[in-house]
This record gives sequence, C-alpha cells and structure tokens, in this order.
Amino acid sequence: MRFSCALFLIAISMALAVRVPIPTVVFPSETNVDHVELTPLRHLNLKAFTLCMRLATELPSEREIILFTYRTPEADELNLWRLKDGSVGLYLSTSADSDSVNFHIPHLGALETHLCATWDSSTGATALFVNGRKSLTKIYKPGHTMRPKGKVAIGQDFDSYGGHFDAKQSFVGEMSDVNMWDSVLSDSTIHGMSSGMRVPRGNVLDWESSKLKSHGGAKVLHREL
Repeated sequence: MRFSCALFLIAISMALAVRVPIPTVVFPSETNVDHVELTPLRHLNLKAFTLCMRLATELPSEREIILFTYRTPEADELNLWRLKDGSVGLYLSTSADSDSVNFHIPHLGALETHLCATWDSSTGATALFVNGRKSLTKIYKPGHTMRPKGKVAIGQDFDSYGGHFDAKQSFVGEMSDVNMWDSVLSDSTIHGMSSGMRVPRGNVLDWESSKLKSHGGAKVLHREL
C-alpha cells in the first residue's frame, strides 16, 4: 500500500514538473508596422479586469511605449503604456475625459518584468503589480464599462480602427504570457503567478491558447516559464 502511494506521489510530482512551451514575441526594431493581434475568448465589455504580461526592453526610459491596446471602431477603449517620464499609465475611454491613471514604478529594463494592472468599476480601485509587488491603489473611472467588439494588440497602438501606427510609440523588446481575466485577482494569486506558479488561465485572453496574428517583423518564438 505504501509503495503504491509512493508511486502515485511520484507520478503527480512528475506531472506538475512538466513545462509546456508557450509563445513569446520578439519585437526587433522600431517600426510603424510590427505588432501582434490577439483573439479574445469573449467580448471585452468588462466592468473589472486583471491584465498581466511579462516583458523586457532596452528602450530608454524617456521613450513612450505602447504595451497593450484594445480599440473599438469608436475609440481607444483600453491602453497600457509607459509614458515619457518612465511611469506606466492605464487609460480607459469615456466621452467625459481622456485622462489616464499613472503609476511611478521601477524602470522597465532588459531583465524581464512581470507586470499586472487591475481595475474594478464598482469602486474605481486601480493598481499595478510589478514582479508580484503591489502599488498603492488609485481611484479611476468608477461606474465605467468597456465597450465590446474591438481589436486587441500588443506592441503598438491603433490610431484608428483600421491601423495607422506611430513608430515612436512602438514596443521594442520581448513580451509573453499576456493574460486577462474579467475580475480582480487576489494579491496572493498575482504574487504567485509572478514567480511561475500555475493559476487558472485568463478567461478573456488566454496566452497559451490564443491565436496570435503577427504583423511585420514581430517574431513568435517559444519558451518555457
């Protein structure tokens, strides 16, 4: 009996140790073409979300970088980007204003950073997590709902629904593990995820199963987390 239990535990340990290669995207140069479109699992008419990714870049801190964009025919619905002062901003579109909520965080550099943004419409509570460490909470656009039927991309910003990109906003570096949930994940879950813990994949965007459509020189490779 003990021998059978031991074999069972060994089998479970081996199963947990199996690492499935996942896509990683390398954006090699500054262009107004390179980007990758992602296919969501559901419409992004969200009232809360957690958006996470892993990224590394050697672009200077004073250079604006678009990390993630969601665009409908009407407007930019969601942007996550690094501003020229080095802070990271989250933007949600409304007809009332065009302000973003910005966080001054450690410099994004050549060493990989696990970055998450969370937002909850019911309170407006918004925060960033950098390698599992949470920022202060800021209040941003309580009561807002994102509009559905848009396009999702990483590495560039849709200046119009049909495209039109700005090379000076392009991401240059490596990005992977882009996931999105329709709720705010717990602090402990985000912290564990940053160190490689397996968690339920995003139910809005699941990087491991999402169809990636690469444009220009963006290269989709594979790696193990």
